[in-house]
Amino acid sequence: MQISERVARRILIAIALAALVLGGVAMLAGRERLATWIWAAGTLPVAASLLVSMVRAFLDGRLGVDAVAFVSMTAALLLGETLAGVVVAIMYAGGNVLEDYAVGRAERDLKSLVDRAPREAHRKLGDVIEDVPVEKVAIGDLLLVRGGEVVPVDGILANCDAMLDEAAVTGEAMPVSRRTGEAVLSGTINAGDAFEMRARATAGESTYAGIVRMVTSAQEEKAPFIRLADRYALLLLPVTLVVAGAAWLLSGDPVRGLAVLVVATPCPLILAAPVAFIAGVSRAARRGILIKGGRPLEALARTRTVMLDKTGTLTVGGARLVGIETAPGENPEEVLRLAAALDQASHHVVAAAIVAAARAKEFDLPPPTDVREAMGSGLEGTVGGRQLKVGSYSFVSGARQPEDWAARALRRAAWRSALSVFVAVDGKLIGVLLLGDELRREAPRTIQALRAEGVERIIMVTGDRADVAETIGAALDLDAVLADRLPSDKVEAVAVEQRLSPTLMVGDGINDAPALAAAGVGIAMGARGASATSSAADAVILVDRLDRVSDAVGIARRTRRIALQSIVAGMAMSGVAMIAAAFGWLTPVAGALVQEGIDVAVILNALRALGAGHRFGRETMPAARARALREDHVRLEVELERLRAIADALDDADPQTAVSLIGDATQIVSERIVAHERDDERSVYPRLMTYLADKHGLAAMSRAHREIMHQGRLLQRLAHGLSPADADRYLIRDAQRAIESIEALVRIHNAQEEEIYEHAASM
Repeated sequence: MQISERVARRILIAIALAALVLGGVAMLAGRERLATWIWAAGTLPVAASLLVSMVRAFLDGRLGVDAVAFVSMTAALLLGETLAGVVVAIMYAGGNVLEDYAVGRAERDLKSLVDRAPREAHRKLGDVIEDVPVEKVAIGDLLLVRGGEVVPVDGILANCDAMLDEAAVTGEAMPVSRRTGEAVLSGTINAGDAFEMRARATAGESTYAGIVRMVTSAQEEKAPFIRLADRYALLLLPVTLVVAGAAWLLSGDPVRGLAVLVVATPCPLILAAPVAFIAGVSRAARRGILIKGGRPLEALARTRTVMLDKTGTLTVGGARLVGIETAPGENPEEVLRLAAALDQASHHVVAAAIVAAARAKEFDLPPPTDVREAMGSGLEGTVGGRQLKVGSYSFVSGARQPEDWAARALRRAAWRSALSVFVAVDGKLIGVLLLGDELRREAPRTIQALRAEGVERIIMVTGDRADVAETIGAALDLDAVLADRLPSDKVEAVAVEQRLSPTLMVGDGINDAPALAAAGVGIAMGARGASATSSAADAVILVDRLDRVSDAVGIARRTRRIALQSIVAGMAMSGVAMIAAAFGWLTPVAGALVQEGIDVAVILNALRALGAGHRFGRETMPAARARALREDHVRLEVELERLRAIADALDDADPQTAVSLIGDATQIVSERIVAHERDDERSVYPRLMTYLADKHGLAAMSRAHREIMHQGRLLQRLAHGLSPADADRYLIRDAQRAIESIEALVRIHNAQEEEIYEHAASM
């Protein structure tokens, strides 16, 4: 029955559109009577369908804009205004088709969530392994989970350790090591060797099945969308009938009543909200935001609390190279190159991240040979005739106590919540790669923009550890941080906030789907193909940019504001026209012309939602120019990383090495960093001023340029004529402080500049 209704709605809008076009052709050909009949024929099927839905709604105790639309189409047909009738028919039928599209998309995406659920389990009976449907797994069964497979049910690890990718359930970006006796959750992926587990729940009662149930349940509990104009339609319909009847009775002239009906046709009421809505959705789509209907658009506009997942939402998600620590005298770039060369033979997510980091630096990676991999621990092999080991400290070095530099690297990895990947060549440790999850560059700007849009409370809710989550929360100045939350805990947290104020939830993983579905409105970061999350969401960000969340809220609020303006202005003008018609100052023909003018004004105002708002004639920075400036900063990151490595190496460098390192740092600062800042001051900032209303902000940025140059001069003065005999520990410490100051200043300054570039390009 549901499918037939959708097909019928598409047929209705096709009929109305065809009638509009054919009637227009007939009118142009001078066949006005034929055009009138064609438009009437296109209106009648929609009006008949609307009458049926009105009866159903009336039996349910509802009366809204559908009733106004029916009166409008009927009056238009009776008065011979068939063109107006067919336009109203198109708008009404088109709205229904748009809603059907959003529902159909959500149903298709939800199917992907169900499809991901495991269908079979490998049950072990003695020495025999049999494949059984996951529904037949009983509590206590011993199961085998092979490498790369999805864990079928919740269980306990039996007699072995395991390396698990829990991103789908907890949102944790990095693979997690679980020991014998610890719990494993269904829906997680075995990222290591095959392991055995003892089932502690059936498939229907396991974590992943619960996620599917919560998504479905939360979606079903949502109230259907009630059009914005319904609130005013209940008032307009009786007022119109009363005024028309009174004009007829008091004047004794039915023409006055007819004129009132003509000017009161509720086109402003019917067209304003849908046109503004379509314009707002189109504007959002151009920004890479898919909004799934009118209800989410209005809910976004009312948002007062925003809840954000951490991994993949506030952070980039997945493993990223965040630092390289080396043994004394070793080159960090060579450590990365060798590790990446060997990791080419592995499909592990960490290995892929290391290879990607090396390729981003355009390193030449020779093919490895004789590779042996211990899943979840590391791999060894030969690269260029040298024996390499890459992996955990225990895998690479065995039970040996770590050297001082390695112990320091492990401590730094711990406080940075990073994963340590050690590299050894011919049995000697040469370095360690630190991998972790990074805060998105646009995250601070997004938080600031949300507050500027009137959001009163911003909360992070994550399945990650409290220490990691609180570090992110403090960096972004969030109002609250909720850590160590499973999907069910996230749903509860969202429900609590939703009871206090309209709440928006933003997430990217399957584990966020229940919370997205339970929130007043949910936004999914869908650029990486998280279709299951998208199914539960009311809006999907199609580009990998967090700032589109604040864009979505801003667009929704502006769209709703414009829709309300259009509705109120249209009703007010129609009210004035009704009074004029009632007093006989407007004939039916003049009234029809006035009403058409009102319709055009209302529609043009509603179409303002397509744009970005007032710019007062100011030019916008071309997106390509802003992108080029940001890319220049990305290239500068290589030099900043080298400065950080030099500062670290000075900790225990001998005088000869220290002089060489300080010389390298001085050259980097003078030739790359100071030159970059001078170019910004001379050529970039003068052009940037043409895009900004307030030029004073750039004065502070110029002050940062001068400070960076000053620090560069101090370092250059210190390094001038420096010999190993001069390089005592005090001089080395002064050089180290200068290098660290420059590196930190440039990083902060670049981040501030990128905020300005983004603002200038989006005004």
